[in-house]
Amino acid sequence: MPGSATEEKLPLDEVMLAMDVVDTLRHREMLVARELNEEERDKQLIERLREIYAAQGIEVPDRVLMEGVEALKQERFTYTPPPPSFGVKLARIYINRGAWGRLIGWTFGLVVFLWLTYAVLVAGPRNRELASLPRDLQTQHEAILEEAKADEAKSRADSLFAKGTAALEEGDRGAARETIESLRDLREQVEREYEVRIISREGERTGVWRVPDVNRDAKNYYIIVEAVTRDGDVLSLPILNEENGKTYNVKKWGLRVEKQFYDKVAADKQEDGIVNDRHAGEKQRGWLQPDYDIPTTGAAITSW
Repeated sequence: MPGSATEEKLPLDEVMLAMDVVDTLRHREMLVARELNEEERDKQLIERLREIYAAQGIEVPDRVLMEGVEALKQERFTYTPPPPSFGVKLARIYINRGAWGRLIGWTFGLVVFLWLTYAVLVAGPRNRELASLPRDLQTQHEAILEEAKADEAKSRADSLFAKGTAALEEGDRGAARETIESLRDLREQVEREYEVRIISREGERTGVWRVPDVNRDAKNYYIIVEAVTRDGDVLSLPILNEENGKTYNVKKWGLRVEKQFYDKVAADKQEDGIVNDRHAGEKQRGWLQPDYDIPTTGAAITSW
């Protein structure tokens, strides 16, 4: 066939025209009269194409029109996608690099943000706390030894310090923190100063007595007291209740006394409704327990 691409090379402009012809044929499928035989169909296509291009003021040689028709048959200007393969997948990934590149960028940014958040809000404070535990343990222990005058306080401080040190060596931060808190409580108890006073207020009891379960024929006598600082503040202290063996934080408790002293306080209050001598003892800095100025065993109750 004249002008066949297999026989000679066409100039670039004619190749472009042939491609345009094929494109026109593809987009105008109504030009193809399928009921005609191939030769008649080709003639009709060429004639119709000539009219179309003439209407646009474009003069297209017949050989180019024929080349376009022949190219349409051979699908020379038709793109056929390559069969699936690993190379094709890589090529598509590269072509879509903009989309997955942004996705990777956002993902990387999110990972960095989460890592920084964890480092600032979780790991940082935790590491600082971990680094401070040995220092806090040492500080509390040394403060107690410096202030304590009672051997019992020093012994308890040494015991707690050894316990906390062992917990740190084992990596048990929870146990170390609990030990440090116990040392703080002990330090506070050692440094605390207050006066033990007998309560003498309207509407409140000054003394009570109890019949112990182990001896129903006996009576235990208690004077109700409280701890008052030099500034007049009433403290809440941990008091061991001798009746059940439990410790309670209370602002007043019953201090066990001899019957003679109980009767003396009762008589004093009956005279004018108040207890004139309210002083029962004093807790000095460096000691664990008050030094009582009244006859007492030191045993106590927390409710009545």
